[in-house]
Formats: sequence, C-alpha cells, structure tokens
Amino acid sequence: MDLVVSPALTIPAAELEWRFSRSSGPGGQHVNTSDSRAAVSWNVAGSSVLSEQQRLMLLHRLKHRLIAGVLTVTASEQRSQLRNREIALAKLAALVSEGLAPGPARRRRTKPTRGSTYRRLDAKKQRSATKQQRQKPPRD
Repeated sequence: MDLVVSPALTIPAAELEWRFSRSSGPGGQHVNTSDSRAAVSWNVAGSSVLSEQQRLMLLHRLKHRLIAGVLTVTASEQRSQLRNREIALAKLAALVSEGLAPGPARRRRTKPTRGSTYRRLDAKKQRSATKQQRQKPPRD
C-alpha cells in the first residue's frame, strides 16, 4: 500500500522495506510468540519520487535520523502487528512532511523606536545614579 505524505508526494510501497520482531510491553503470553513490532525503512537518498531539492532538504533536516541515507521508523505500542504497521506509516509520513515543510520566515531587522531608545537610556541613567549613591564619598 502506497504511503500518501501530501497531495504532491506519495511514496510507493515498493520503496518501503518492512521488518518485524518480537515486541516488549503488553501482551502476556502472546507477546513471546508473535512478531508484533513493526519497523519500516525508506531509502531517502535513493528514492525515485523525490526531486533533487526535496532529497537534499530531507537529507539535511533528517541527518540525525538517517543511517546511510535510510530513514527507519519503528512502532511497538500496540499488541497487533497490523496496528503497529499503521502507526509506523503514520510516523514516517509525519517525519517526511515535517522535513519538507518550509522554514519560518526570516526576521526583518528594524530600527528601534525613538521611545524605546529614550526609555533604555533613561533606565541606564537611573542605574548609574543608583550606583553613584552607593559609593563612598571621596576623601579630601
């Protein structure tokens, strides 16, 4: 099943690699016999659905999560393997969409207002006067 990240990006199921293993956590005797933990891997560096700009953006923004250009997400919250697969796909989609989201707008530098400059200088004068009063009087 293909993973729809956004209307413009869909990761084909052929590019997703699944691994299943025994999960810790709830399940009782059932947990020792079934492979309910799901791990899905997607090769970001070798993906055919990404443009070069998208690939570079993902490789840069997710570099702490990548191992040799491969993004791996695991899920073991549920007792059901099917449910863990759905959770892993949702986590992967969230990571990719977050990695491709545009960054915040750059801040425009502005000049301080006349009032803020006056208040700042007035506060400095006040502070200076307070410290002057604390000093010992000079000896003559």
